[in-house]
Amino acid sequence: MSRFKVSKFRNTEARPSRREAWISDIRAGTTPSCGNHIKSSCHLIAFNSDRPGVLGIVPLEGQGEDKRQVTYLGCHSDLVTDLDFSPFDDFLLATGSADRTVKLWRLPAPGQALPSVPGLVLGPEPVQVEVLQFHPTADGVLVSAAGTAVKVWDVAKQQALTGRKLAAHGDLVQGAVWSWDGALVGTMCKVAHPRRPRWLSAIFCLLQSTEAHKNSKDGRLAWTGTQEHLVSTGFNQMREREVKLWDTRHFSSALTSLSLDTSPRSVLPLLDSDSGLLILAGKGESQLYCYDVAPQQPALSPVTQCILENVLRGAALVPRRALAVMGCEVLRVLQLSDTAIVPVSYHVPRKAVEFHEDLFPDTAGCVPASDPHAWWAGSNQQVGAMAWLATPKLHLPPAWPRSPEGFSSPLSSLTSPSTPSSLGPSLSSTSGIGTSPSQRSLQSLLGPSSKFRHAQGTVLHRDSHITNLKGLNLTTPGESDGFCANRLRVAVPLLSSGGQVAVLELQKPGRLPDTALPTLQNGAAVMDLAWDPFDPHRLAVGGEDARIRLWRVPPEGLQEMLTTPEAVLTGHTEKIYSLRFHPLAADVLASSSYDLTIRIWDLQAGAEQLRLQGHRDQIFSLAWSPDGQHLATVCKDGYLRVYEPRGGPEPVQEGPGPEGARGARVVWVCDGHCLLVSGFDSRSERQLLLYPTEALAGGPLAVLGLDVAPSTLLPSYDPDTSLVLLTGKGDTRVFLYELLPEAPFFLECNSFTSPDPHKGFILLPKTECDVREVEFARCLRLRQTSLEPVAFRLPRVRKEFFQDDVFPDTAVSWEPVLSASAWLGGANGQPRLISLQPPGMTPGRMRNWGVVSRKQGSGSRNGRPTPRDSFEGVDWWSVGK
Repeated sequence: MSRFKVSKFRNTEARPSRREAWISDIRAGTTPSCGNHIKSSCHLIAFNSDRPGVLGIVPLEGQGEDKRQVTYLGCHSDLVTDLDFSPFDDFLLATGSADRTVKLWRLPAPGQALPSVPGLVLGPEPVQVEVLQFHPTADGVLVSAAGTAVKVWDVAKQQALTGRKLAAHGDLVQGAVWSWDGALVGTMCKVAHPRRPRWLSAIFCLLQSTEAHKNSKDGRLAWTGTQEHLVSTGFNQMREREVKLWDTRHFSSALTSLSLDTSPRSVLPLLDSDSGLLILAGKGESQLYCYDVAPQQPALSPVTQCILENVLRGAALVPRRALAVMGCEVLRVLQLSDTAIVPVSYHVPRKAVEFHEDLFPDTAGCVPASDPHAWWAGSNQQVGAMAWLATPKLHLPPAWPRSPEGFSSPLSSLTSPSTPSSLGPSLSSTSGIGTSPSQRSLQSLLGPSSKFRHAQGTVLHRDSHITNLKGLNLTTPGESDGFCANRLRVAVPLLSSGGQVAVLELQKPGRLPDTALPTLQNGAAVMDLAWDPFDPHRLAVGGEDARIRLWRVPPEGLQEMLTTPEAVLTGHTEKIYSLRFHPLAADVLASSSYDLTIRIWDLQAGAEQLRLQGHRDQIFSLAWSPDGQHLATVCKDGYLRVYEPRGGPEPVQEGPGPEGARGARVVWVCDGHCLLVSGFDSRSERQLLLYPTEALAGGPLAVLGLDVAPSTLLPSYDPDTSLVLLTGKGDTRVFLYELLPEAPFFLECNSFTSPDPHKGFILLPKTECDVREVEFARCLRLRQTSLEPVAFRLPRVRKEFFQDDVFPDTAVSWEPVLSASAWLGGANGQPRLISLQPPGMTPGRMRNWGVVSRKQGSGSRNGRPTPRDSFEGVDWWSVGK
């Protein structure tokens, strides 16, 4: 390394896991092949067992304290020589064997029976298959080497794209690896000539070759994070093991080389292209070497060494998306020994427990960039970079239903990376293999999907923005949304002393004056604030002084500073956490506090009426049920609780909440039948947990892991569409999911991404949506100096029809159903429903298909939509039923 540039990984530490974290009691075996004998996805590990043709399958992560169970997959009639997981589907496994075939397997969720037949078979080859690898950017493309021949397969069509064009090797091909962009493939041949064919004029051709190592013993290749540089391992004339760094633009000699020792065992190079860290693992040895690869200098700089307890039989890198980034884990190696799989983590010591962007640049996403046809035709489109705020993973309980074995879905380019229901028993919905997709409807191929999957979030025109905001308080507690809004105005805390709150009129957008705004002088730092849903002029503000102040804003807006609230509620002994108005009863407010109580107030009387207890630590969030009869809370003590406030102060149900203690939110969903909790797991990954409200003690129905980020996800739920919008303070992405009370539970829709982080994001009332534009949600996005409306719309061709499948009757949320005294006396009620259908619009379900003319967009004789109509975004079959 240059002495003028010090590597950020120079202090990296190797930490072999404790025995409790080992995957023990396995029966591993090795085969005389060029493979690594073990591979990992973000969910599963597959490894060679001691039985020929049989692989061991085990979950990457354990579930709680339960021991991980190893199952065995009988996949070939002879030795398994190599295996690989798809980069776009954690449950799609390819295996090569001495029986001369390549097979693809759809693996089920952990705890379920493994398939007995493969999804498809490629081959047979003239000799045994030595190595194979999935393409890094194109879905359903696989390279394999057998003897002297290298083939690139279109697995969906079960045919080789290359034919015999890559068969010009003089001896056994020991390695075949794709470059990071998928344009080149490098091969290591026994006669020591690395080759890198690439696409050119619709054929694969030999670009160049060179003598890599002066010994014909086993050699390996690994590409760096650039197309120009790769690393090879092998032996020199003195039978010393060596590592070389190559620049393919100057292929006559290596940029630099490194001699290791004179061991006869081959070296496996495990190179992480994002960090540039190279792990050298010698088969049959008990040591791992870590080097920093710096092609620009060029240099192979030693970082650290790790002594292993057991002899290494194989090794693999865990995908980068599965790392504990909050713990600065930059690499994780899985060591395969005779009786155990030992995780070895590589950490960079940092003082602060937070996300370090310098260690974790954006990594390759899990959605393929192209299909085999487009890639073979010359497309060099790359997989989109995925920030660490966007790495969804799904974890499901053992009751996840299975589908028939084999493959029943098209290529992953048609699906979303985290839809849990798209590919039969798989939990990932990325890569799959379809048979005759033109003969099936898209719906039957993809499985359950949301009608909102093509939703588009758009920031509205600048004329509707409120700009020149100054002095915002961006440090409100995590339990608060940071600001609140109703259909008329927005309340935003300011950073100035005295707990000032600015009130802005939504009907008066534009640039605010440079002079000071009239504010509400709260007298204490603002902890949370909420508008009364039945009185748009009343604002409740919870303060750090344990008081709740009720302010009345004049109908014409705030014209001057207000210093005297309408009422002050006292009773809490510690500062306020959060405030929630009752959804049906007027003048009923619930508040939570650091005194670990929840108090329910009658605002008409100005007094506390009910007090709920039972929390043993900080109350992260509380939420009223849709019918207003129950109250749910999630607490730092690790429990989710449901109260019946009028029935008693103790919870009627308790259940396990999120494992992490960094923050959480709870909201009632699915017509009150489920609770959605957003929180963190023990490794600081943000996740969603869906609970049945009738059985909290049994744990969640499903858990969806999303990403790693420091802020708590704030859920905004729309009961009309069962859609939840999720984002955190400081995020740039808003996740959108449709929720179901039964499997698959979460249906992912298009997310909204902004160019800069937002400080808050809230959902406005349904009546603010532009129904004529099929706008199903209107939100407000708070930036550093502005407030922007964001519209979520569904693309439909025939907007002149009222889309009644998108807009069911909605609740009149601005009119109370009960008075405070009636609710406190035990009365219940239901809100009145109204239609959102604008005057003059005809409902889509009443449309007469037979009278629609071709000028109106129908290209078929009977008025039914053409495939093109459907492709353009219209969910015709749900509209036309």
